[in-house]
Amino acid sequence: MKYYLIAGEASGDLHASRLIHALRQEDAQAEFRCFGGDLMAAEGATLVKHYRELAYMGFVPVLLHLRTILGNMRQCKEDIAAWRPDVVILVDYPGFNLSIAKYVKAQGICPVYYYISPKIWAWKEYRIKQIRRDVDELFSILPFEVPFFEEKHHYPIHYVGNPTKNEVEEFLVRQAHQPLTVPEPAEGPVSQPVIALLAGSRKQEIKDNLPAMLAAVKGLEKTYHIVLAGAPAIEADYYRQFVADNGVEVVYNQTYQLLSEAHAALVTSGTATLETALFNVPQVVCYETPLPWLIGRLRKLVIKVKYISLVNLVADREVVRELVADTFSVENIRQELDKILEGPAREAMLSGYEEVRRRLGDQCAPEQTARMIYTLLNNH
Repeated sequence: MKYYLIAGEASGDLHASRLIHALRQEDAQAEFRCFGGDLMAAEGATLVKHYRELAYMGFVPVLLHLRTILGNMRQCKEDIAAWRPDVVILVDYPGFNLSIAKYVKAQGICPVYYYISPKIWAWKEYRIKQIRRDVDELFSILPFEVPFFEEKHHYPIHYVGNPTKNEVEEFLVRQAHQPLTVPEPAEGPVSQPVIALLAGSRKQEIKDNLPAMLAAVKGLEKTYHIVLAGAPAIEADYYRQFVADNGVEVVYNQTYQLLSEAHAALVTSGTATLETALFNVPQVVCYETPLPWLIGRLRKLVIKVKYISLVNLVADREVVRELVADTFSVENIRQELDKILEGPAREAMLSGYEEVRRRLGDQCAPEQTARMIYTLLNNH
């Protein structure tokens, strides 16, 4: 069968590549074509457009690149229509992907499946109308999405397990004995306990969060090694303006190795919070916002969920401390960090992580999804 996959960022490329690999185990005759990235291409998919040409975030960048975005969308629709796949599989990236879903359904080309749901439970809940109309099957990787879709919106979905949990477990089996290495002047294996900084994957996130993180760990470099996980798409020069002359090391392509050795972490919201928990690293979630006082007061009106970190959302309680908007400050970050370096708060958080693992389950998400997709298509 012919599978057309669309992923719009690095995490989507990773998850989609693993799904492609699993689909090949189910379907020996499988052909793949994609809007995606290098990892999907490495699994044998024909890469029509790289996600680097798709990823514009924020109102102003989208407005400035609107012609390019519309051109990419038009090219994708035309390519799907010409190739006539047996299924289109969308991976997160809702702004682009829901437009593609609408086109594919309107044209009657093939079924539309969604792997890794748009986070409409946090914002833009109105998109449920588009999903119900244009998406034939939705494969969820977060257990709390099941009651949201099925009970609240009466839209049946499939929970297939969590791929991040699978990836962390595989890493620990595969690379547990490879030490974290840092660049000069501290080249070689790290000897002191490590505090990891995960400040986001986009420049704006880094600019907003990293200075406060660095200020919060000031003085701890005497007893801890402070290591920052560099995002793959961010050049080293961008980090130097923040970390120069303060003893903080930046490592690239070693985020999992960093977390496997970390004693504690400061983390911006996102998948990184779940990754940190799965590595059993106590953390403080830090997320600075513009107009923090106002956002703090309006948060319940803007965001439809109680928490911003996936750890707390999965557990349905506060396992990790979230410092967002009006609670985000250097003083608060340091205070919460001190609590989890040693003592009862640290042990309570580690206990909460066990609950998160249990709720995520033991399914292998890409394999489970691939089996279901292949079965559904054969029965279609």
